[in-house]
Order: sequence, then C-alpha cells, then structure tokens
Amino acid sequence: MYGLYLAIVRHKDHLLFILALTLSLLLILNNTSPEMGVVRGKAAEVVSFMSSPITFIRSLMFLEIETQILRKKNLELSLQVESMLNLQVENDELLSMLDLKKRTKLIMKPARVVNKGLQPNLLSIVINVGFEDGVYKNQAVLTPKGVIGKTVEVGGHSSIVQLITDLNYRLSVRILPSGATGILRLIKNGKAQIREVQKNVKINIGDKVVTSGFSDIYPSGLPVGSVSGVFDDRGSFQKIVNLKLPNNMSSFQNVFVIIEKINEMD
Repeated sequence: MYGLYLAIVRHKDHLLFILALTLSLLLILNNTSPEMGVVRGKAAEVVSFMSSPITFIRSLMFLEIETQILRKKNLELSLQVESMLNLQVENDELLSMLDLKKRTKLIMKPARVVNKGLQPNLLSIVINVGFEDGVYKNQAVLTPKGVIGKTVEVGGHSSIVQLITDLNYRLSVRILPSGATGILRLIKNGKAQIREVQKNVKINIGDKVVTSGFSDIYPSGLPVGSVSGVFDDRGSFQKIVNLKLPNNMSSFQNVFVIIEKINEMD
C-alpha cells in the first residue's frame, strides 16, 4: 500500500494530466453546441486520416490471403479439367479399340503402354503383356489408327515394342488403289518414306497405305498411313513416296498385339 502511495506521489503530474485530458474529452464529446460539433468533425477527420494507413495495410493482407485462396482453387479446377480431358481421350481410344476388335477376325491381345523403351539405340515402348499372355517376339502391334511397331523382346508379363518411327524399322507396304508395293522406312526429322516403288505406277496424294502381307509378321491390309508426297528418284526407275503416319507416337496409351493371323482385315 505504501509503495502504491509512493508511485502516485512520484507520477502525480502525469496522472493529473491524464485525468484532466480525460475530463476535457468527456466535456467536449458531451457538449451539443454547434461549435463543438465542428470540433468533433475535425477530430474524426484526423482520426480517420491517421488510421487510413493501417486500414490500407490490413486490406492488403486480406487481399493477399484472398489471392492465395483463389490461386489454390484455380489450380484445383485446372487439375480437375485436365483429369477429365485425359479420361475423355482414354475413353475415345478404348472405344476405337473396341470397334477395331469388332471389325477384324484377327486374334488380338489388348495391352497398355507402361513405359518408354529402355534401350538407347532403339526407339521403343514397354507394354504390360508377355509370353504368359500369349505374346511372343516379332508380333505386330497396332492401334485403331494403324501399325505402330512389333515386339522385339518378350518377358513373362511385359514386352518391348520397336516403334515404326525407329530409324532401323522396315515394313513392306502396299499403296491403294494402285496396288504398288514398296518398303517403308523412317528418315530424319520424323518423316517416313516408301522406297522401291515402280516409277510407272500412278500414285496420288491421300492414297491409303496398308501392309502388303509379304511379311510373316504383318497380315495384309493393316492400315499404315496415307501418301503425303510423290517424287521421281533421278537416275533410277523408282518413285519416292512420302508417308503421313496416323498415330501420334507420344499420345496413345492402349494397343493391340496380333497373336494369331487367322484371317486378314475386312
């Protein structure tokens, strides 16, 4: 108690100032005269001016929080849309495969692409079927759009497929409606060509290209692509035919492996 008394005596000037200021403010605020109304208005303007930076900073903080929430929501919606688009693409691909299965009497094994090829000198993919599923080496692999390659290595439940876009890939093909035959191979920059085509054969851009049936691997009539250009090979009796491949080699997820050639494509 004595300590409190000493503290009051020591700070009596400050306490009297605070008390007087409080009483003055109470009197001013309770005064209803017009002059005091003007004073109160000015005081409100001063308080508003002094508090505006704090209010601005607080609004910026809320805006940043709101922006983060909106960014998160936008990311979630983008991922949902991307997932739905991927499911739509996969659904369309599976429907096309089902339609192909109905249109042919070939015995085919459906498979899914699980990885890219592991060999640096071979452009290939890995699929999830092997000899336990009736798949063996040198069997044709295709999608509803056309041939994509052949099996080159087969394990129990997985196989490596050499892609048609590999530089060492060769395929005997036939150009319709002319019936001309040739050997398909890939050149640089992802462009495919058909060589050893007789020069006197009439070939037009857009002509359909299918497997010739001369190979033990590929039955005749499997779609391969379409003609995108025709050139005469100078100094020989052959044409060079550029080919447009129907498959995007980086997009398909499901394929068929022809495990038995009972009949050709309709």
